[in-house]
Amino acid sequence: MFRGITPINLDAKGRMAIPTRHRTQLIEDENQIVVTIDTKAPCLLLYPLPEWELIEQKLAALPSFNEAARRIQRLLIGHATELDIDNNGRVLLPTVLRTYANLDKKIVLVGQGKKFEIWCHDAWEQARGNWLDLAKTEDKLPDELTTLAL
Repeated sequence: MFRGITPINLDAKGRMAIPTRHRTQLIEDENQIVVTIDTKAPCLLLYPLPEWELIEQKLAALPSFNEAARRIQRLLIGHATELDIDNNGRVLLPTVLRTYANLDKKIVLVGQGKKFEIWCHDAWEQARGNWLDLAKTEDKLPDELTTLAL
């Protein structure tokens, strides 16, 4: 499981260093990961290749005549990019993906269980602030969370 928030700097070429503590988990038997866009937020999703392949199979099985399903397939599978982790533990994020998520020098890697989100540092700070403000005013939790004890 991937958890925590890690600040990272992109280099001038758009390479991101994968934190050492996550490299082994990410690459498992292969030296590849998959990065795609998040369709609901201005960030990227980073998956170990085997985890992405499970998601891709589910996406491919969606009905092709359903417009919403086709839109999600086009966006997620269309942007999905297999990336190699180099010997220094870095990945080169393609320009089109960096542009989508407004990634510049300062980024954050946010653990989300089976994947990571990659955010522009400033966008993450703003979104996190918005979510915290919203949590203060909402008093209804989804039914699935009402039995969760923290």
